[in-house]
Amino acid sequence: MDWAGPDFIVAIIAVSTAGWLLNNWIRAKHGYSLEDEWGGKTDKADSQEAAQLKQENSELRALLGKVDKRMQVLETIVTDRGYDVATQIEALRERSDERHSDPDIDSGVSLNLKSKETI
Repeated sequence: MDWAGPDFIVAIIAVSTAGWLLNNWIRAKHGYSLEDEWGGKTDKADSQEAAQLKQENSELRALLGKVDKRMQVLETIVTDRGYDVATQIEALRERSDERHSDPDIDSGVSLNLKSKETI
């Protein structure tokens, strides 16, 4: 082997990198803090802090589920073909106009605002 050639330098870099990876793998496996490239340490997350984050995450997921259900209901209301808001508004306007023009009409008459069947 040529000690001054590029093969030797590549071999040293490969062995050093493999050793660093093996060291960090062992440290992570046993729960120790990890080393970064410059010799600094990355501490393991505090178990109490991790528990708080997990609790907050579960609360946020539950809230997101509720918001998703509400959004689905709103989308159904908006996109439902049987729910014709414009027709119902016009029906109310017509009833209101009739009530104002004819004093004998009972104002307690209910409107038939049932949804139309979808096709």
